[in-house]
Amino acid sequence: MPVSAATATKLREAMARLLGGEPLHSNGALTKENLAREAQVSHATVHRADEILAEWDAKVARPVLRTPGEAARDETIAKLREQLREAKTQVSEVQGKFDALATVAANLYHENLALKRKLGNSRRLASVPAPTTDSDTARTDD
Repeated sequence: MPVSAATATKLREAMARLLGGEPLHSNGALTKENLAREAQVSHATVHRADEILAEWDAKVARPVLRTPGEAARDETIAKLREQLREAKTQVSEVQGKFDALATVAANLYHENLALKRKLGNSRRLASVPAPTTDSDTARTDD
């Protein structure tokens, strides 16, 4: 169901104000929602106005141009995000290795305790020879 002539006029006037950068009833962003606000009609009414929506799409559907600074910023952000992904991957790998080493250390600790309990008081210690001094090894070959 198409819109009335009065509504079509309101929408075209609202479109002219938005495209001219002089909104009266919206924040000026070039969206269909703002077109409805600017014309003071419902969003559904805007979507029933097929001819006006085609005009809107023809005028607003232009690519967003970025300044060289914005383009450089976006490239830097993309590179930093990639570096962050790589760093997170490395951290995950190192954390996995750390967890494995901690598990091995815990197992060795408990194995050591079990062996000490098994030995109990019957420990056999190897005797270590006492260190010798130079005077003990002095020869008297006269």
